[in-house]
Amino acid sequence: MKHAQGALCTCSFYPILVTLFALTACVAPPKKNAAAQHSSGTTASAVGSSSAAVHVASQPSGTGSTASANPSTPPTAPVPPAEPTPFDLEREDIRAFIAETSKKHGMSESDIRALLSQGLFQPRIIAAITRPAETVLRWWEYSHRLVTPERIARGVEFAIEHRTRLDAAHSKTGVSPAYIAAIIGIETNYGRNKGSWRVLDALMTLGFDYPPRGRFFRSELEQFLLLVREESLDPTATLGSYAGAMGAPQFMPSSYRRFAVNGTLDGAIDTRRDLFLQWDDVISSVANYFSVHGWERDAPVLLEAVASPETLATVMPTLERRNLDLNQTAGGARGLGFTLPESIADDTKLILVPAELADRPNVRVGLRNFHVITRYNRSILYAMAVHDLAMAIETELARTPPPNVAAAVSRTP
Repeated sequence: MKHAQGALCTCSFYPILVTLFALTACVAPPKKNAAAQHSSGTTASAVGSSSAAVHVASQPSGTGSTASANPSTPPTAPVPPAEPTPFDLEREDIRAFIAETSKKHGMSESDIRALLSQGLFQPRIIAAITRPAETVLRWWEYSHRLVTPERIARGVEFAIEHRTRLDAAHSKTGVSPAYIAAIIGIETNYGRNKGSWRVLDALMTLGFDYPPRGRFFRSELEQFLLLVREESLDPTATLGSYAGAMGAPQFMPSSYRRFAVNGTLDGAIDTRRDLFLQWDDVISSVANYFSVHGWERDAPVLLEAVASPETLATVMPTLERRNLDLNQTAGGARGLGFTLPESIADDTKLILVPAELADRPNVRVGLRNFHVITRYNRSILYAMAVHDLAMAIETELARTPPPNVAAAVSRTP
């Protein structure tokens, strides 16, 4: 499987660290001159950021910056290394991190140092996260990129293959199977693209050398160290996104520790929560994330706002696309000229979502469950895409006759 999770340790966290130095053969040795250049770190300034789900707990979304030009910097100043390089563990910020993490969690400083010595600064990660943001996509453009016929078809296949697991998660949490499938479909194309960066490298690079969000990523690095100990992960072989999100649902370490659960249908003999190799754990964990954030069983998610073209043209420009709060009521929306189902009481909290189409303005109405999706990734475009993909999967499933014979079920992503 592409980007599959690396070998899993069955021993405790501390013996793992004793053998870490032997694992350096799995990465290319860095150039010494590049390592010397990197010892002082890099600088960058933020031009905008927002946190996402799981993720959120959350993984970063829409985060970017541009390199800051310092007028006082001499022309001969060292440039950032072009190749991965080891970190200088004598840096004041890294020494402080080691000391604080050791004191807080009862880990020996030597064990933490041994693990961090295996991390590499990855300049390509800094380049990716500091790349200037592209023009903001309008809803119809965003939708066309994510809610595609191929992703819908794969979602139907996924839902059929994992019907038993999805139904069990729905029974326990109330989260619709189609929404669970849609999350996994948008995050990793149903487990096909889980990321190829070492999580250790990603979190150290962004935690120590990306000042705009260094505190966040250092916190996630701390959570990763704990996760390695709790779930017997190999810290030098665990792969994820360039921001450190892991597994088929792309959980950041803090979300992994807080929201991941061990499923009950795969017959596992241990209590490990495996978001890399066990679909039962993946599906149960996504459902649990939604449930903890307040998902309402069988409640609507997103409604199409019915209003005159004049009302849509007047209201849509006043809506802030970064707003994720349920800051409107059904009664207030009706007062603006929108027609909502009678079943939606006037005191129902909602959000009016700008959802422009290619040829005209458009507004949609997000309810409580829509807000829950924005806890996974803090973007109204993302939440609308999840909803629309889920609806398309449900529609196609209704047209698909149930299999006559039970199909073989895949256990691993």
